[in-house]
Formats: sequence, C-alpha cells, structure tokens
Amino acid sequence: MKKANRLRKDRDFRRVYRRGRSLSNRYLVLIYKKNGLEDTRIGFSISKKFGKAVERNRIKRQLRSICREYLPDLKRGYDMVFVVRAESKQADYNELNNSVYELLKRAKLYREIEVD
Repeated sequence: MKKANRLRKDRDFRRVYRRGRSLSNRYLVLIYKKNGLEDTRIGFSISKKFGKAVERNRIKRQLRSICREYLPDLKRGYDMVFVVRAESKQADYNELNNSVYELLKRAKLYREIEVD
C-alpha cells in the first residue's frame, strides 16, 4: 500500500478509536471515521497476545494485500483501523478476504458506481 493510504501515527489511531464507528465479525473489528482528507487511510492493530512477531506480521501482510485490492473501490476521505481478533489465527486468506469485504459492505464504505 502507498504511504498516503497508510494510517501510521499514534494520534490518528487514537482519533479513530475515540470518535469512530465500529463494526465487527468473527475475525475482525472495523473502526472508521471521516478524516477530511482526499485519501483513505488504513491501519491495522494486532495485540501481542495474538502471537509472536512472525504470526502478527503474516496476518498484517495478508490484510494489507486484501485492502490493496479493495482500495480503488472505497469512498475517499476515511480513516479505517482493522483490529485483528484471536480467531483470525485459524483463518485462511479467503476467509479474511470475505471478512474484510463484509465489514466494508456493512459500513457502506464502497463508492456508488455512477451510471451515465
């Protein structure tokens, strides 16, 4: 993912946690908020309880890849944080993909397709 689309600063994460709306499913929690910018930024939060760094990095790589595919179809101007739940440890790539898709759909973060 490009730098402009990554949520990286602690204060940005805290703003999303404090003022954002949240949705969840079995594997993930999505917290989102308008950011007033042109870019949509996405961040990931994984507790150390999840496992060692290798496991945490693996799931982050998978989620980054999934979000990279969906990014062109998302509404602009939002900050999103995906919080990974312990259940995700047993999930494969397709289950995570379906989980991300479902949360984005429920949050209505997809752009409406303009018909000419």
